[in-house]
Amino acid sequence: MTHPIQKTDAEWQAVLREKGAEPVAFQVTRHAATERPFTGKYETHWADGSYHCICCGSKLFDSDTKFDAGCGWPSFSQAIPGAITEIVDRSHGMVRTETVCAQCGAHLGHVFEDGPAPTGLRYCMNSASLDFESDKG
Repeated sequence: MTHPIQKTDAEWQAVLREKGAEPVAFQVTRHAATERPFTGKYETHWADGSYHCICCGSKLFDSDTKFDAGCGWPSFSQAIPGAITEIVDRSHGMVRTETVCAQCGAHLGHVFEDGPAPTGLRYCMNSASLDFESDKG
């Protein structure tokens, strides 16, 4: 799948280094790894603002859609329209829906249909794939 923003692995590594991303960010975003549960910096983060793709900066979620799913990863009930592309993931002997940034293809996590009303969705994201911008500037 081709995305509007394309870079080599070396270019993505440089971008992530420049942003001070977590060491696991490259493996998570560019190779679909998963951070360990309850270890990500945004799992218990509740400030007002928005969450963006750590690779390209695209806005993905507003903080008012974040909720505590108890799963060990930051969870959101609704994405910014058009910000995320969904891909069928048949890895690890199961069928899930992978979520990637629509702009750069960064792996974000997965979406499940066990979230709160009104969407019923739980976007289960890796903190390492996210960057936060505060409303307080």
